[in-house]
Amino acid sequence: MKHVSSQYLKLGFLASGNGSSAEAIVAAIADGVLAAEPRLLVSNKRNAPALAWATARGLPSQAIPTLTDPDAADIALADAMQSHGVELIVMSGYLRRLGPATLKRYAGRIVNIHPGPLPAFGGEGMYGSRVHEAVIAAGLSESAIVIHVVDGEYDHGPELTRQAVPIVAGDTPVTLEDRVKTLEPAFFVETLQRIAAGEIELPQC
Repeated sequence: MKHVSSQYLKLGFLASGNGSSAEAIVAAIADGVLAAEPRLLVSNKRNAPALAWATARGLPSQAIPTLTDPDAADIALADAMQSHGVELIVMSGYLRRLGPATLKRYAGRIVNIHPGPLPAFGGEGMYGSRVHEAVIAAGLSESAIVIHVVDGEYDHGPELTRQAVPIVAGDTPVTLEDRVKTLEPAFFVETLQRIAAGEIELPQC
């Protein structure tokens, strides 16, 4: 496998909606605080807001819908990332399971951010507000943001790092979600900084 450089990350992004963490990462690169190069952003939705900001920033972007022919879309995604020289794929609110071609070609080199403690609050269907509703219902004193490596199961791959998010008196799923969303982009940037510096190692596949 071609390993990710410990000095300079060549990043591809996947987003189904706003891609807020991806946008923060691209901004951090432009500001010189992250040793990386954004190579490509792909969305499974042609009208995703992430495609618009990527175009505005001059980042190559592409829509690859997955519903009609998931297998062909999987191969197209892997080919697009490879042709743009992507070494590490960052998922930023990409709400589709990745296919075998992409998972094989980028084994150990796809990372995702999850808005709740794993493994207890992950799995198929556990995204967005559903995660925060489950965390509040469980009566926990804190939630967490987890960044992990992606494999063939939802929210299942090896954990790289996590950030605790305290739950305060009067919290609702809405207020907790707002707090988590506020923290996610900077935490993703910080984690990529640590990967670039060699402080966090990706699995050797």
